[in-house]
Amino acid sequence: MVRPLPARGRVPAALAVLTAGLLAFHGAVPNTPGRVGSVLESFLPWLGVAVVPLFLYGLLRRAPATLVALLLPVAVWTHLFGDLLLPPDTAGPRELVVVQHNVADDNPDPAGTARALAGTGADLIALEELVPDALPVYERALAARYPHHVVRGTVGLWSRRPLSGARTVDIKPADLTGPWSRGLRAVAATPHGEVAVYVAHLPSVRIGPRGLASARRDESAGLLGRAVAAEPLDRVVLLGDLNGTADDRGLDPLTSRLGWRGAGSRRVSRRVAGGPDRPGDGPLGDRRPCPRPARHRERPPPGGRPGRPPLRPRKREGRIGRLRYGPTTCCVASRDDRI
Repeated sequence: MVRPLPARGRVPAALAVLTAGLLAFHGAVPNTPGRVGSVLESFLPWLGVAVVPLFLYGLLRRAPATLVALLLPVAVWTHLFGDLLLPPDTAGPRELVVVQHNVADDNPDPAGTARALAGTGADLIALEELVPDALPVYERALAARYPHHVVRGTVGLWSRRPLSGARTVDIKPADLTGPWSRGLRAVAATPHGEVAVYVAHLPSVRIGPRGLASARRDESAGLLGRAVAAEPLDRVVLLGDLNGTADDRGLDPLTSRLGWRGAGSRRVSRRVAGGPDRPGDGPLGDRRPCPRPARHRERPPPGGRPGRPPLRPRKREGRIGRLRYGPTTCCVASRDDRI
């Protein structure tokens, strides 16, 4: 005879199952009203925190049903985000190293930030929130190691090697009337051939009484997605502050074109389209083999405070990177995994 579940364990066990369900089936959560689905996806990895109080409850109250039920969210979270806990792989010698950083328009020490960026040794550096007063500081500090650069509006790109074909990418929402330029595209010459580099800073999002206000961000993502789709070069890299996480469905116009597909695939490092035995994920997935590794580095501390080096890079062979900083995503994404 099956014994009934003790009353004290039913609610925590149900919460554990609910947490697992939200992690596994977040795409089924509707985005209306208030873009609830996008809010959930923006903080998806943090749902795992719910396991801690439930585990403590089950342990202290000796509720075995709760402890057993917790295996579900733990298993789902591990499947989706477990590689965050793995040590970085060893990178090969043939690489393109890129760094992107939102320098903040109120940065009190732009010179310190520039020194930290130059110290990364990256081939390409993309910056957002460049203001007129601080721009000359970055230009002077980066000129020695990065003689080539382009700036459009408040975004810029610095390179060790020549840049060409620089132009503004129009990602301005229709309801904005004043000057607003946060996108650029340039072609970088690399040892592996020409690479189209996009730098973008999407509009901010806000969470209020009506939910997530992300209409402008989503509109800009759509405009940028169309620009990337029309790119004639095979090798494309997108660097930017997208004001959301790569799991957020509002960024689908971009993530669908850059190899991301579902939370299980949108990790800090994952395989891009075109692996040796696997066709491209998205409509722009390159279907050729992946002979070279790709690497990115995380941005330095906000404000470039002296004495604090950039965070340790995470590397994967033939992969791209998605870096999370609270509610903001800084994307280093490639349409071609050979760079």
